[in-house]
Amino acid sequence: MVHSLAEKCNRILEEEVPSFFSTLSALGRELYYPAGILTQTREAREKAHRLNATIGIATVEGEPAFLPCIREHLPLLSPRESFDYAPTCGFPALRETWRSHLMEANPLLEGKSLSLPVVTSGLTHALSICADLFCDPGDPVLLPDPMWGNYRMIFGTRRGAEIITYRLFDKRFRMNLEGLASILSGLGGRSKALLVLNFPHNPSGYTPTVKEAHRLADILEGATSSGTSLVVICDDAYFGLFYEDDVFQQSLFSLLADRVHGLFAVKVDGPTKEDYVWGFRVGFLTFSIPGASEATYRALEDKVGGIIRATVSTGCTPSQSILLRAFSSPHYRLEKEERVRMMRERYQAARKALEAGHYDKRFLPYPFNSGYFLTVKLLEAAAEPVRRLLLEKYGVGLVSVGEEDIRIAYSCLEAGEIKELFDILYDAAGEAASAGGNV
Repeated sequence: MVHSLAEKCNRILEEEVPSFFSTLSALGRELYYPAGILTQTREAREKAHRLNATIGIATVEGEPAFLPCIREHLPLLSPRESFDYAPTCGFPALRETWRSHLMEANPLLEGKSLSLPVVTSGLTHALSICADLFCDPGDPVLLPDPMWGNYRMIFGTRRGAEIITYRLFDKRFRMNLEGLASILSGLGGRSKALLVLNFPHNPSGYTPTVKEAHRLADILEGATSSGTSLVVICDDAYFGLFYEDDVFQQSLFSLLADRVHGLFAVKVDGPTKEDYVWGFRVGFLTFSIPGASEATYRALEDKVGGIIRATVSTGCTPSQSILLRAFSSPHYRLEKEERVRMMRERYQAARKALEAGHYDKRFLPYPFNSGYFLTVKLLEAAAEPVRRLLLEKYGVGLVSVGEEDIRIAYSCLEAGEIKELFDILYDAAGEAASAGGNV
């Protein structure tokens, strides 16, 4: 039996945006935000001015109790900023601040229909929420090849989706838009499909050019003409780390949001890489549904809140508090710009070394212009034997991706170390090839 609160959300979504409602999974239709302790606690915080005995924390004189040996490490935060529970969907002020950040960084979003971002426990959690909301067993999910390997676990292993891959680059190392268009055209007759776009891309470090981005948006709009509802998840984990002038420097979400009925855009992002806080585990989830009202977005937020409540319950309070303070710091922009300059220097060191052509006999880079990574295609040896040889003989750690690709995270190398790494990789690739690809 579907809970009455889920039925209420479903009724709003089905009446206002039936094409979006049809994209929800069976689980997505059953989700709701429970009107239990959390709802009553929220009401009590607003109105219980005398005594409040609702929330399951210990307090002293109205503030959360704490151990001094822990508190001494959080001297700038108040007890409430450190120890209290955060709201299930995140601190309202942080959500509003992040929405303002989105609008500033993506001017094309001006005037478009957007939900208020929901705080998640990192970007992987946000992607997992998307999988729960939209994926039933057998639903097609389109993913690039190469890809971040965890996508298969999130959408395939956990939710039973049919994983369909397309080559991100064609044989001439250009973005393979025609290949994606061909796969989308083959979905005719499917009621819905999911597509994950990840730019800057992990593992290649590529972001579409302005021309490619607009062409991609046109392709996705056209894919809905056959009647297939398309949910496009923009995984913007490395957003803002763009190093070339011709790169499309807004999120693809800004081109897809509120574009056409049948195309539903979801933005997964956060400060993890943008603001260098990998361990904070704070992400954001934002939806754009053409024709949606505030009631539509509230109903969807209740469903997302239900998933959060049923899994992690609530996000990390100190992380959210620190970020909210940092975003209002007068030093924030300058410090962030300095880090981007640092990353651009490392990118430029990699670009300079590779463009010299010294390594072309043994490996070639896929296109890269942004993010943390670049990926090279090995020409003479298999990736895994090369990776093992690098680790065991040279003490160098890289990641093998598939049979012939090696991912290099230049983000964690000093600029002066990058050419040295390429030299070592060149030698190791030659040794592995001479040994028949085996170590």
